[in-house]
Amino acid sequence: MGAKAMARVLGNYLRALRENRSISPVDAGRHIRAHASKISRMETAHVNLKCRDVDELLALYGVDPDERDQIVAMVERSARPDWWQPYGEVVPDWLQQLIGLERDAHVIRTYETQFVPGLLQTPAYAQSVVRIGHRLASESEVEQRVELRLERQRRMNEPGAPVLWALIDEGVLHRPVGGAQVMRDQLAYLLEVLRQPGVRLQIASYEASAAATPGAAVTYLRFAQGFLPDMVYLEHMTSAMYLDRLEDLDRYRAALDTWSTWST
Repeated sequence: MGAKAMARVLGNYLRALRENRSISPVDAGRHIRAHASKISRMETAHVNLKCRDVDELLALYGVDPDERDQIVAMVERSARPDWWQPYGEVVPDWLQQLIGLERDAHVIRTYETQFVPGLLQTPAYAQSVVRIGHRLASESEVEQRVELRLERQRRMNEPGAPVLWALIDEGVLHRPVGGAQVMRDQLAYLLEVLRQPGVRLQIASYEASAAATPGAAVTYLRFAQGFLPDMVYLEHMTSAMYLDRLEDLDRYRAALDTWSTWST
């Protein structure tokens, strides 16, 4: 998990622990020889995490040694250079966080209304989608964005990668992205990935879409470390939102469950 992604996830976790213990930011800051504002910046992912600070806060919050060791090890890993750094400006901050989160997730659930999920796209289909979303991009930028997407796919096939549970609106299968041949190859690839043990694919029929879906793409991430909170990712054309409030998570998780029962 990258540094920014780790800061976001762990910040939520630290805040929940502190509030559950009824410890004020002032007292937490004093414990690590810092001002209360540093606790706020740690909890809102506005500062790089330091292993010693995290370990001392976890001890203050009563976290057992084994769990503390796991979390500190994650912080150490997040300080290493991110593999996507060479891709430069084609990986904005909001996308860096998703890439960092998805590889350490235990389950990734997606609902897509317009396109096949990026983690299941063929190279030709991915290129067509990138061209649609970045009409002014140069040829080299398009190729770089496609290669980034394909590299994310390759890393999802490594041992220990998360389960991908994808729900696709039926209209996606009829939308001729890239032309007839590109779509035929893409649909054939979806049939192929169904044989992979780490992929679950469902199609939301038109009837199901009308009755039980929100009309917007959703990515829901649950992490292998059960003590870390879930995350919802909502992408827009030029930015993205990350939701972590319990009430938001409950709503999206319940919605995904409902959509899945309506689908084939």
